[in-house]
This record gives sequence, structure tokens and C-alpha cells, in this order.
Amino acid sequence: MFIDQVTITVQAGDGGNGCCSFRREKYIPLGGPDGGDGGKGGNVVLEADPNLATLIDLRYQKIYQAEHGKSGRGQQMTGKSGKNMVIRIPPGTLVKDANSGELLVDLKEPHQQFTSAGGGDGGRGNLRFKSSTQRAPRRFETGWPGEKRTLFLELKLLADVGIIGFPNAGKSTLISKISNARPKIADYPFTTLVPNLGVVRLEEGTSFVAADIPGIIEGAHEGKGLGHQFLKHIERTRLLLHLIDFSDPDRESILNRYHQLQAELKNFSPALSQKPQILVATKADDPQSQKNFHDLFASMVKLNPVVFLISSLTGEGIQNLLWKIKGGLSKERPSEEEEITKLYRKRET
Repeated sequence: MFIDQVTITVQAGDGGNGCCSFRREKYIPLGGPDGGDGGKGGNVVLEADPNLATLIDLRYQKIYQAEHGKSGRGQQMTGKSGKNMVIRIPPGTLVKDANSGELLVDLKEPHQQFTSAGGGDGGRGNLRFKSSTQRAPRRFETGWPGEKRTLFLELKLLADVGIIGFPNAGKSTLISKISNARPKIADYPFTTLVPNLGVVRLEEGTSFVAADIPGIIEGAHEGKGLGHQFLKHIERTRLLLHLIDFSDPDRESILNRYHQLQAELKNFSPALSQKPQILVATKADDPQSQKNFHDLFASMVKLNPVVFLISSLTGEGIQNLLWKIKGGLSKERPSEEEEITKLYRKRET
């Protein structure tokens, strides 16, 4: 189950009480105060764990309590500090105050930590209150309470490339072909119900992370369909692959689908619509797709100068697409005009 939003309450540990004690040993009269301080309460710490990809572990446990500090003891012994409570969450999680909505931290780096609630300080023992005028103080302090907070955690996946498109455009098939991801694949809409992450390896030392976003439909930014739940997961990506099914005999619908999805991105976030995109025509193994690609190529280039025709079934065009993605991510981009001319001539032959 993919869970990307949870609300939890974190309670740091209270500080231990100070001790009121007097030294009592044989042959040592008037030993004086020797009460120790209380221990500090434990903190509640959030840590980004790269082995996690969802917030499901936090869905059922809503309250997290760190250990209290121990009370001080006689013979100037300080109480033991409480243990920290470490909550592991996936990288890319936004931590917000649930009451004010304030963003507290964005845990993007693996093993990055954030103290969400600080433990209370321990109270002072009566030894601390000894002075020239107070030789035998009986005063001591109770421990300070730890912080308590209600947090709203929102996960935004960390991926280099986001694969977007309407249902049945071939997104899941593509990510299963180029990576180790194994999403559900079927010939009906909304097969993918959750985002899928896959690591794509081109050569030794060269790899990137791709995210397959569930099918977006017209009106997704208003809450229609499934895609609206996951549009936020492509906000962190550096590059978008816009997949369009070119096997449709109605060529106008192909162009309409392009404009509809671009409109959804813009309505959801203008910044999202400005991300670099590669337009990918899918299902090249279908003769109708090849014909449509040939007839619509000039129109598609006007919309997006970087256009590829691929088949996830046969593997046609995929390797060239991957190298183009690598170039886009590294910003070492070859001339787009040269690639377009080369691709067009290849289709002509």
C-alpha cells in the first residue's frame, strides 16, 4: 500500500527531577547536601531512511513518545538521560506543523535528521543551591516537560525523471522495460494505482531514478481520477517524459491528449509545466502508430522539438531515448536540430 500523507503526534521525554539528599557517612559530621540533577528527557528525531519509499509504517501508530529522564540521586549522582525516539521516514518527506501549516524541514538527503520535539531539561538537585548563606538547602527542582507537537508528514518522491501520460499510454510497460520496477500491466485504464520507482542503469557508474505516475485524466487538477493524488510526486523531478499512445486512428485525439495533459500540469503548478520535457510516441510496433508518427511529426515538433518514437514491446527507440535522458539530466545536450533531422530521416527510410 502506498501512503504519502500522515499526521502524527510526537512527545519528547520529560526531564528527571532533581534530588534532595545529604551526605551521611561515619566520622564525617555535617556532610552537607549531595543531591544530583535529573537527567534530560529524550528527543523525538525524524531520520530519512533510503530503504523506505512510503509512510505506511506511520499510518497506524499515531503517538510517538520518547523516554523520560531519570531522577537524580544522592552522592551527587545525575539521573540517566532518556533515550531518543528515532522515527524513520522516506527521503523526500516534508515535515509541517499540523496546526499552523508551517514547513519545518524538507528531509531530502539520506540519513538527514531533524529533532521534531526536544526533551525537557532535568531539574537541579539541592547541591546546586548550596551557598555561603544556605549551607543545608532543601530546595530542588522538578524536571521540565518535553515538547509536544502534532506533525503533518507529506511525501514527495525523489526521482530524476517523471513518466506522465493518460491511462494506457504505456508508462508501466516502459518503466518495466528500462528498470527493475515490476508494476502491474494490463489492457485496461487505471492499471497503475500508485507511483512506481525504478533505477535505470545505462552503463557502469551511470544511472538515474524514474517514476511512473498513475494515469492523469482531464480535470485531474480539480480532483478527478487518480492522477491528482500523485501530481505532486513529479514536482521534484528534473525531466518529464510525456507518453502519448500513437496507435489511435483518430489523429486529432492524439494532439488533443497532448494539450489536455499540458493544461493539467499548468493548472496544477505553472512551475511544473515549465520543466524540460521529452515527447514520446509509444507503440511503434503498431503500423498505425508509425503512420500517425509520420503524418504528425511536423506538428509534434512544433509543440516539443524533442520527439521519439518507441516500442516497449520490441525495444525499438528505447536505447536512444535513454541516452537522450542522460544528456538532459547532465545538461550536456547535443544539438536538438541534428537529432530531429536524423530521426525524421530514419523514419522516412
